[in-house]
Amino acid sequence: MTRRSRGREVALQMLFQREHNAVTDRAALERFVTDRLKEEPLRKFCWFLYDGVVAQLADLDAKISAAAENWRLARMPTVDRNILRLGAFELLFMQDTPAAVAFDEAIELARRYGTADSSAFINGVLDRLRREANPGVRDQESGVKADQ
Repeated sequence: MTRRSRGREVALQMLFQREHNAVTDRAALERFVTDRLKEEPLRKFCWFLYDGVVAQLADLDAKISAAAENWRLARMPTVDRNILRLGAFELLFMQDTPAAVAFDEAIELARRYGTADSSAFINGVLDRLRREANPGVRDQESGVKADQ
């Protein structure tokens, strides 16, 4: 696991915890991060992800809901929902993260923490979200524009 992957994993754990206990003290979260990430750049990255997802939560949830055909956000497993939020945040708001990296990292988190079907579900929703956000972008594998 790469160091940034570990930062994503800790951000996911905090998002999961936030969903089940929204009144968690920031100081407790800071201890949680410090205990798990020893390097300051990784802690900053983790906090950037966590705070970014929380700040953009309504927008992310709306976009994920639109991209997840036949799935209501509230019906998704908590871990899948938060992996999607994290992956969508990286895809839509972090220009320095290539789309392929955002996909790979989200799929790996799904394999590690989700069900047997989570990685395919996460991949499908993020791919649709990517295509809707960038309709003129060429599909990497087929060489055909995604909007054709």
